[in-house]
Amino acid sequence: MATYLLKKSYQLKDLREIKFKDLWGDHGIFTTMWIFNKPAKILFFDSHISNLIKSLKIYGIKKKSLKKDILNLINKNLIKNKKYNHLLRVALNKKIISISLRKRIKPKLNFDLKLVNLKREKPQYKNLKYKKILSYLSKMDNSRSDIGLVSNKKIFETGTSNLLFVKDKKFFTPKKNYYQGNTFKYFKTKIKRIIKKDIFIKELNTYDEIILIGSGKGVASVKTIKDINWKRKNLNQFNILSNYYNSAIKNCNLYKFYQ
Repeated sequence: MATYLLKKSYQLKDLREIKFKDLWGDHGIFTTMWIFNKPAKILFFDSHISNLIKSLKIYGIKKKSLKKDILNLINKNLIKNKKYNHLLRVALNKKIISISLRKRIKPKLNFDLKLVNLKREKPQYKNLKYKKILSYLSKMDNSRSDIGLVSNKKIFETGTSNLLFVKDKKFFTPKKNYYQGNTFKYFKTKIKRIIKKDIFIKELNTYDEIILIGSGKGVASVKTIKDINWKRKNLNQFNILSNYYNSAIKNCNLYKFYQ
């Protein structure tokens, strides 16, 4: 399981600090952001907060000062002179805001995807119904492996990331029933065309590359899916996406926590 460097919970109504609750399994929403460097930067921060607020409204979690409160609590809990390479998670239900911080684990190139018959509840949202996924991930080396979520013989996403499939230099992604993360949205602005189609398990061996993208993994190339004897054919598009991602990191502004 993840080792937390920070764990704080607050009552939503008055921001009074209470005993920490991770909120997993609750009716609510969360976002996970990569915070890095000194002074701190948060990649795609505005997009994370915007998506979080929109999803909270859909889940009936409303408060006029909600965005301001979230920003204030982030400011309050981060240290100005600390060098970060962490994942900052903000989770909310109707009564509580929880903030936690854990080390970011860099994925290795010998990365394996394990196929699991599991579909998230309301997968188009980053909701808190993650207990089954976490039970799988807690038993894995997350630098070398993740779970591919499979339903009706199709794959949609992983336990932590979006998926891109590459065939003949063309990019493919599932049609629907998954959450489009902020890193995925960034790549949509960089890749000329991403073709939406059902990604059937029986057809995975026709793809040259399978790439994970998300706040936790950044950009990761799957080397093997041992369940079906799939093996990566090359790293060509992974290398291109890695260059785009490194450019986003380089151009990320310092976050204005401390003004």
